[in-house]
Amino acid sequence: MQLRVRALETVLTEKGYIDPAALDRIVEAFETRIGPHIGARIIAKAWSDPAFKQSLIADATTAINAAGTLDRVGEHLIAVENTEGRHNMVVCTLCSCYPWEVLGLPPVWYKSAAYRSRAVIDPRGVLQDFGVALPQETEIRVWDSTAETRYIVVPRRPAGTEGWSEAQLAELVTRDSMVGTGLAKAPTEAKP
Repeated sequence: MQLRVRALETVLTEKGYIDPAALDRIVEAFETRIGPHIGARIIAKAWSDPAFKQSLIADATTAINAAGTLDRVGEHLIAVENTEGRHNMVVCTLCSCYPWEVLGLPPVWYKSAAYRSRAVIDPRGVLQDFGVALPQETEIRVWDSTAETRYIVVPRRPAGTEGWSEAQLAELVTRDSMVGTGLAKAPTEAKP
């Protein structure tokens, strides 16, 4: 795949269709300024700061923009919180609408027809495919993203993280936990 990408880039550059420096800036942005580490910091702040969490759940776009975490998130970002009785999962059944400002580029599986259709029909089965086994009494709520409305899941804070800093907590948040196809890491999985 890397050879194909490099060959395509070479041909497009030689024909004058793309500027390699512009491509480098785009890649650098997605590697450093945009990505799931942004969302992880937002979730860690929500876990640490009850007032921020409340504002995030009430209006995620406004809360994130006010916190200055990003240059600016798009309109209509909605945060949904996992609780003991409810687990939230995000899908875009029409295409692959995704909150890239806070989660970076969507994973390949998120865009697949299999995920997009099964997430709605059999969310518990999809979660099991991702290794997430929830108690049968846990309600699973599936949120359908659109071009106008995107979602981020606030996963449950792992037990045993009382007194942890936001930076430490952010290490426990995964992209999949913010889509709802995963859980936050256990404290024992954190980097030392």
